[in-house]
Amino acid sequence: MTLRWEAFLDRVRERGEYETSQEAERCARVVLALLGAHLVGKVRSDLAARLPETLALVLLNPLQATEPLSPERFVRATAAWIEGAAETTALWDIGAVLSTVADAAGDQLMEQVLLQLPPGYDVLFGRPAAGRRP
Repeated sequence: MTLRWEAFLDRVRERGEYETSQEAERCARVVLALLGAHLVGKVRSDLAARLPETLALVLLNPLQATEPLSPERFVRATAAWIEGAAETTALWDIGAVLSTVADAAGDQLMEQVLLQLPPGYDVLFGRPAAGRRP
């Protein structure tokens, strides 16, 4: 099921406690552009199909990554791309966006997404692996 634009941004805005939809959109675009650089093939296209069209295009036309970023480096990269962000606020932004993405994706697709990412991204998506303490 594809989330509508407004519904997706409303969830990100609520989870991120943003004052405006524009703030939620800005964070969503940055996080999805960075995420898209780490996903390939059918997994990336299947995930894009579950997102609103504008954000699907961001995921499908990502920023270029020369190597997979660890979760910590993903947070630092997000902070660098969001004006005025620090690593702590970037972590908050990532959680708001990726938890919404995870809900849209569903459990089966999320398993495939996490297989393409370095260890530790499960926590960024708000879905820590069973039996693992943060």
